[in-house]
Amino acid sequence: MESESLSVFTDHAVTGLIRVALALAIFLAGRIVARWVCGILSTQLKKHGLDDMLVKLASKTAYFSLIALIILAALEQIGIDTTSALAVFGAAGLAVGLAVKDSLSNFASGVMIAFFQPFRLGHYIEAAGTSGSVQEVGMFNTTLLTPDNRRVVVPNRLVYNDTIVNYSAEETRRVDMVFGISYEDDMAQAKALIEELIAADDRILKEPAAVVAVNELADSSVNFVVRPWCKSADYFGVYFSMTEKIKQTFDQNGISIPYPQRDVYMHQVGSEVA
Repeated sequence: MESESLSVFTDHAVTGLIRVALALAIFLAGRIVARWVCGILSTQLKKHGLDDMLVKLASKTAYFSLIALIILAALEQIGIDTTSALAVFGAAGLAVGLAVKDSLSNFASGVMIAFFQPFRLGHYIEAAGTSGSVQEVGMFNTTLLTPDNRRVVVPNRLVYNDTIVNYSAEETRRVDMVFGISYEDDMAQAKALIEELIAADDRILKEPAAVVAVNELADSSVNFVVRPWCKSADYFGVYFSMTEKIKQTFDQNGISIPYPQRDVYMHQVGSEVA
């Protein structure tokens, strides 16, 4: 009797080990297949001209969906009733969903961002109180890289529910600058010098034409607005370069740029002689 019981126990143990081994094999092989399928999916979506942001989100969603199916297949191989498991997972999913509603909101917002595409990878945007170049739009977060090389991770719901300013959406941008000259200086000369600098810069577009005009007669200066157009990628280069060149050109031609100053007069009061 004891030998028969031992034999039955051994058979069950061996069968159990085989099922566990098969379940593990299904899981490992399934992961490889899931990555392969997602790779093909990404390639096909790119061939059809879909944006990289949408391709990455679709690929990740498909991958995790396949992994969920693979886990169910592995559990069924072990002998777990997947129907009951799905019911348990469904109830647990409802409870977890209520607990992680912000994460679900982030996922939904990520889908909306990928679908409507208010921006793309590499675009410079301002949203949720920060600005930077879009590095990645994940399932739950959007990653921005600031101009000073800081990586900022913002929840998707905060990005999508906020006002989004996309500085890279259009091919061209207008550079807005203001320069003041003294009331004693020649306005026509100052305007001509600025226009010469604009005409000499190849980055500045001929159309739309740049605007150089007197905008304000301020307390201590005559202010010019200078508004050239350039490609979006050249915006900061034109802004910094024109600011420096205009200052140098004004200095070379005797045109002053007023700055706030205060005159202090010292009066010495003689002491009374007794």
